[in-house]
Amino acid sequence: MYIPRSFAEHDVPTIHNFIEANPLAAIVSASPADGLIATHLPLVLDRAAGPMGTLIGHLARANPHSRHLTGGSVAALVIFAGPDAYITPSWYQTKKETGRDVPTWNYVAIHVYGKLHLRDDPAFLRAHLETLTNAHEGSREHPWHVSDAPEEYIVQQMQAIVAVEVPIDRLEGKWKMSQNRRDVDIAGVIDGLAKSGKAMDREVGAIVSERRPKS
Repeated sequence: MYIPRSFAEHDVPTIHNFIEANPLAAIVSASPADGLIATHLPLVLDRAAGPMGTLIGHLARANPHSRHLTGGSVAALVIFAGPDAYITPSWYQTKKETGRDVPTWNYVAIHVYGKLHLRDDPAFLRAHLETLTNAHEGSREHPWHVSDAPEEYIVQQMQAIVAVEVPIDRLEGKWKMSQNRRDVDIAGVIDGLAKSGKAMDREVGAIVSERRPKS
């Protein structure tokens, strides 16, 4: 991923926090028979598994990705995306002074690199499903648990899926949040996004403020 220095994030815990807050990812790998294969799925990060952690998820056995992995591990790129927003040059003081500005887009993106492989182990898969479910049900007033469904039904459903892992070899973090602009232009972006009727725009505005370079 192209990452200008002003947008780069190298702190592993910060990147881990983002992954856990934005768990839906796209896993991309290459197959000699099918070319590039991409699957979108929620992942669980095990921070303690390996130097930079391990991503764990599950695929349908009918998914070409699953068939592609039966021969062993493959190199994979896992992409996590966060909030994003269009940035109009009208918010820049520089535009008012010179007119020499164009629109851009602010966003957060994480690229994870590692070897993707299957974990065809029912006990491991069951533990993963419980961890994944608990992570997203835990804050609800009446959380749903895997054990709430009939056991035979869960066993049947599990037969149609398989666990996958990606031990992390490399992390890339990019927070493109106007850090390359003059402070007066950043102030204009923060103000413009804060006034937007879109919740995601306001979320991006908060990140721009948080990432604003210290003078």
